[in-house]
Amino acid sequence: MAAKQNGKRSAAPSLGPSKKRKLSSKSGTRLQPKNYPTKLKENGKEKLSDRGMIPIPNVDDANDIDLSDQDLEVFKEYGGAASFLTSLDKKGIARSKKETERLHRLNKPVRQAVNDDLPSIDSDNDEDDGGSFGSSDIESLSSSDDGLDHSDNNDTSDAEMAYEKAPRKHDSLWELKENRGVKGLPIKLPGGDIRPTGKVTFAPAMDNDEDSSDDDKPTSDLEEQSQKIDDVSTGARFGRPAVIDVVSNKSKAARIHAAKEQIAGICQEIVSDPENSLGLLRRLHTFSLSEITTPSHPDPVPNDPIIRKLSMLSQLAVFKDIIPGYRIRALTDKEKMEKVSQMVARTRDWEQGLVTTYQTYLRSLEAELKARSDLADLALKSMCTLLKEAPHFNFRVNLMSCIVARLSKKSWDPSSELCLDTLIHVFREDLTGVVSLEIVRLLNRMIKERRFNVHPEVLSCLLHLRLKTELGVRASDSSVDKPQKKESGSKAAARRAKGKSTELPHLSKKAKKALREKQEIDKEFREAEAEVDKEERAATQTETLKLLFVLYFRILKNPRPTPLLPAALHGISKFAHLVNIDFFKDLLAVLKELISRESDDDDTIDPTVISANNIRHRLLCIVTAFELLSGQGEALNLDLSDFISALYALILPLSFMIEIDTAPPPPGIGSKPVKTLSISDMLFRTLNIVFSPRSLGTTAPPGRSAAFAKRLLSASLHWPPTTAQRALEFVGGLIAKDPKLEALLSTKDQTSDGIYHPDLDDPQLSNPFGTSFWELHVLREKHWDAKVSAEAERILSNVRS
Repeated sequence: MAAKQNGKRSAAPSLGPSKKRKLSSKSGTRLQPKNYPTKLKENGKEKLSDRGMIPIPNVDDANDIDLSDQDLEVFKEYGGAASFLTSLDKKGIARSKKETERLHRLNKPVRQAVNDDLPSIDSDNDEDDGGSFGSSDIESLSSSDDGLDHSDNNDTSDAEMAYEKAPRKHDSLWELKENRGVKGLPIKLPGGDIRPTGKVTFAPAMDNDEDSSDDDKPTSDLEEQSQKIDDVSTGARFGRPAVIDVVSNKSKAARIHAAKEQIAGICQEIVSDPENSLGLLRRLHTFSLSEITTPSHPDPVPNDPIIRKLSMLSQLAVFKDIIPGYRIRALTDKEKMEKVSQMVARTRDWEQGLVTTYQTYLRSLEAELKARSDLADLALKSMCTLLKEAPHFNFRVNLMSCIVARLSKKSWDPSSELCLDTLIHVFREDLTGVVSLEIVRLLNRMIKERRFNVHPEVLSCLLHLRLKTELGVRASDSSVDKPQKKESGSKAAARRAKGKSTELPHLSKKAKKALREKQEIDKEFREAEAEVDKEERAATQTETLKLLFVLYFRILKNPRPTPLLPAALHGISKFAHLVNIDFFKDLLAVLKELISRESDDDDTIDPTVISANNIRHRLLCIVTAFELLSGQGEALNLDLSDFISALYALILPLSFMIEIDTAPPPPGIGSKPVKTLSISDMLFRTLNIVFSPRSLGTTAPPGRSAAFAKRLLSASLHWPPTTAQRALEFVGGLIAKDPKLEALLSTKDQTSDGIYHPDLDDPQLSNPFGTSFWELHVLREKHWDAKVSAEAERILSNVRS
């Protein structure tokens, strides 16, 4: 009461230390846990999770929801798919979570404890913690020493399981040899029925027993056996018979038919997928060999020439289709060590394999060409076709060498014509000039080694070089200098150059670096776009032009005249506008020497008879000299009176030439001449060039025109009608250009200084105004050809009017 009065509650009696309480609880009765009443929910309701079964709610028919017509149609259409709801387990669905866990614990399998002498895990006694064995351990040790088996039946740790006692099943690969094989693909009949083809058996493979026995053999036997296996290029692959089997067939018709089918199939597969067909390319080349040997058949088997021809032509068609549009170069050691993607590695392997196969094919063609076999013409035709179609690809120099070597002989045949047409086609289609440079270099070397003993037609292909249109046109009429480059007008740049002109202004290091980078980028763009660089092309064509003129000048300076002289003169006359102006005087001196040398040869043989070749050479020299001065030589003040006098001296001897209108005969069988023009054609071509205003700058002097007109009229009295008519037409043109020549048409008396000297070969000293054109009246009245008489009448009538 006193405590209550003070407002404090009395403390509970002490129960002693906690350790004593623990000991007392162990020795005495254990404390029972308190039973706490489960707390119900408000309003006395029980949780659904505590129930064993939760009933499934049912919907009364009265509360059914009205369905629309569309819902009924959907139910009728897809109602069958909901039939699985009738077979559901209603009890399993109504079972609560607690009930499910309880049933799971009841049905959980109990693992049997192993009967051993180890202490229990739940043991808390101090006696069980000792490390000494008990009496049971001693008994087990003694029983084990007696060698008796006291193992318990319940201990199944060392017992064999059922799957270990079951016999092993053999694999399908261990079946008998005669049962090995695969099913063939079915075939479809024309009626639409599918019929199986049955079982296709193959040769029995080596068994494990044989493999184990072969292990005892030496390694040399294994190597020999591996070498006897045929590869893709010769063996039976992809349903095709081996090459040796096709070639060794005794029936020629069957042999050729089988080879045709296999070659056609191989070509079709190669063209459809070139990158994966290197083995088929080698197989196709095997058919073109003269003798075929394989590892399994070491004895050589001769091949049929028809099969070889078919294979060579097939390879030609395949290479034309699969050769890429770029040149494949060899990889460097650094590039081989680089790690690249799988696609790049595959492309590199295909490119190197393609080059190797292409090289093998070209070697076989070259061998046939050198051996002069029956397939030599076919090999040459294949080489010419490859050079036309793929002049950019590898080994083009080898192709050019074989073709140029074919042209080195003096005779001329259809094969030489084929080679010449090939070179002309390459010259016309060459855009960069590199291929043309290589051909000109080979021709120059070949002609030098042969000492000009080649056919003249060989040099005619050089006239088709793309130099006249690519390197520019003739010089202008006012100046011959090159256009001046734009120079920098900066005073600072002029001071840095110490008074000399500078083409570009000064650039800093940073600007130079940026300029170099820009040039590299532009170069890569040009290579990607396959654009021809104009500067590189100009440099290449300049080098070609140097080699070309070196060849021509070497022919001109040869001590003895060669058959190549007309072709060289014709080439110089065509490319005269490209000759350096510094060489003009030396070249004109060489041409004068040639003319004088030809005239001396004529005098030693027979003064009255002049050979057609010598006349042809003289006329070509005169044409070349005037062609040189018609371009850049217009600015030079050079005297060409010697060439004019040489032409004047040739007219009178030509009046005694009977075959002046006929073209020269071919030098060899099946050949054609370098120039198909006759001597009369060349004569009037030379006269037109000499008296053209472009050559002389102005009209010719009256004395020169009158002298040439008088000598042409004298020669026309002896020439054939065609040549005489052309001479009259030319004389009429001279009279129309110079009215002073009309005085020579009249036969009346006229005053003149001196007399006419027809025997002089200088037109300036012949004094043609001391005579008249009396030959016109003779041709008009006495000539037996009506066309010649009419032309003479026309000249005389025009002048009279």
